[in-house]
Amino acid sequence: MITNAQTHLSKDAKLKSLIDTIELDYHWHPNQQGDAFAYLLRSIIGQQVSIQAAAKIHQRFLGLFEQNYPDANLLIQLDETALRAVGLPLQKAGYVKNVANFFLTQQLFDTDWTALSDEDIIKYLTTIKGVGKWTVEIMLMFCLNRGNVFPIDDLGIQQTIIRLYGLNASGKALKQQLLDTAAPWQPYRTLACYYLWSWKHTW
Repeated sequence: MITNAQTHLSKDAKLKSLIDTIELDYHWHPNQQGDAFAYLLRSIIGQQVSIQAAAKIHQRFLGLFEQNYPDANLLIQLDETALRAVGLPLQKAGYVKNVANFFLTQQLFDTDWTALSDEDIIKYLTTIKGVGKWTVEIMLMFCLNRGNVFPIDDLGIQQTIIRLYGLNASGKALKQQLLDTAAPWQPYRTLACYYLWSWKHTW
């Protein structure tokens, strides 16, 4: 799968320059799905904080539960003071509870997400207060292993494409340029983004 994807993406000369020089440090497992509930919680905890701070807060958060797994029934009963004590701001404390409530009421823990399209999952999960489109897109990429996701609102993706392709537009015009640039990468836009993120780490 990776070989086919790399061959396809290498038709783009600029992207090929990254593929030829970057060794990705990840393991992609197409069509395998991870724990969407736990991943959404972790994503919310990590929003707008550094990777290091997010890891520490997430570890303290998991310490509130037996076996370090966020039990939804216990989470909705936790006092917000307990959540704030592990480093979650009041707003995020509410958001993680919203996710737990949603998964419980909708009985989503054993959901076969492979039966739903990327667009359907985004539309469905963004009805949860605190869960935005970007958060679901990242979950699709790293948790559900979807192969053709393009998180256009990700600042890192925007910066790398602008730099690699010399884009100079702004606003709606820039968004269209980003979409046009990524269009030929289909159906492997997820892998292209992995290369772009990895390249950014070398700056």
